[in-house]
Amino acid sequence: MQGVTNPVRGDALVARSLRAVWHPCTQMKHHESSPPLPIARGAGAWLYDADGRRYLDGISSWWVNLFGHAHPAINAALVDQLATLEHAMLAGCTHEPAVALAERLSARTDGALGHAFFASDGASAVEIALKMSFHFWRNGGQPDKREFACVEHGYHGETLGALGVTDVALFRDAYGPLLRRAHKVASPDARQAAPGETAADVAARALADVAALFETRGASIAAIIVEPLVQCAAGMAMHDPAYLRGLRALCDRHDVHLIADEIAVGFGRTGSFFAHEQAGIRPDLLCLSKGITGGYLPLSVVLCSDRVHDAFYDDDIARGFLHSHSYTGNPLACRAALATLDLFDRHDVLAGNRARFDALAAALGDLASHRHVAHLRRCGAILAFDVRGGAHADGGFARRYARHALAAGALLRPIGRTVYLMPPYVLDPQEIACLASATLQALERSLDPRQA
Repeated sequence: MQGVTNPVRGDALVARSLRAVWHPCTQMKHHESSPPLPIARGAGAWLYDADGRRYLDGISSWWVNLFGHAHPAINAALVDQLATLEHAMLAGCTHEPAVALAERLSARTDGALGHAFFASDGASAVEIALKMSFHFWRNGGQPDKREFACVEHGYHGETLGALGVTDVALFRDAYGPLLRRAHKVASPDARQAAPGETAADVAARALADVAALFETRGASIAAIIVEPLVQCAAGMAMHDPAYLRGLRALCDRHDVHLIADEIAVGFGRTGSFFAHEQAGIRPDLLCLSKGITGGYLPLSVVLCSDRVHDAFYDDDIARGFLHSHSYTGNPLACRAALATLDLFDRHDVLAGNRARFDALAAALGDLASHRHVAHLRRCGAILAFDVRGGAHADGGFARRYARHALAAGALLRPIGRTVYLMPPYVLDPQEIACLASATLQALERSLDPRQA
């Protein structure tokens, strides 16, 4: 059998992939006209295909890569860990990488969230947080607090529990009969501002909707889940931090858990290490994944407060939290996460990102006056704009734009008609110019009826 390290022509690899691999988040028939990109290796901000062409990874390979591909420090940490311990079950055992990672993540919350429950991916973390909240109230003698609330257009994963608190019809509706649906409250999306309104005004209106729900159903609601500052799958819908402050106050008043889903927006993406820090609050449960290992290995974690953890601490095993995954707290993944945290500790990453993404925003500044662009916006290391009108008003814009971006040398994947940039934290001035140029070229070609 051919080894995976042997060089393979791109077209041959694509043909094999289409025969054997069912690609995620994909209508496979679309690959008849837009074949998958055959990636052979990565280095820094770049991905290289099997035929030697390179593409700037403008979306951090689905928002996971923080410090570039094949980073020497993370590579070295994994090699070292591989020689020591590749895996041991975390039920009844423990090991240094998991303990150290739990301690360091807790320290990042000033100890407010002192307990880490590990899993493998974002949806798993959401499932854990929902189950923890429900079981907390059951253990506390309030079994009627079993309902959940979610934010309009929010996305929290595609397992059944996570889909129940997701409001993206494309992902959710096919499985509607299987779901336990949550209460839905208005989105604080700043794009909804009426003339004369600010983002804070939109947040206040959205909070009024939460307050009304809690007044009528608060005694039955276990938790509300929110993506702090940016609802990513909603088209990078950004909101004012005042929404999070108001949400924390409402949760405290009605004794409802606040679950912060920072799977996509944690680890510096919004300009602070955790997004919720910009509101000066802490959630009861914090879901983390994606960038946690720097983009290397699957890992997720739910951080919770002492109050949540202590509700399960009992002689009765049925009062314990018996959720489990075979690879919970995998040492290799935890070691990659520790190496990623080391990079934050050794360098002023957030300050570097401010300068880096200021430069990227400036390079895209002309989009503000583009007649087909609306809502050019930025939150930390996330930049986005919406595309309106143009020669192609059909639903194929995202695939068309992605194809033209690849031709211009960048991996970009719009959400509907929202183009966003979320690259790794390593771009140099030349790479910033390259990404901006590819973004603009792909936009013009996507709007040109001659380049369908």
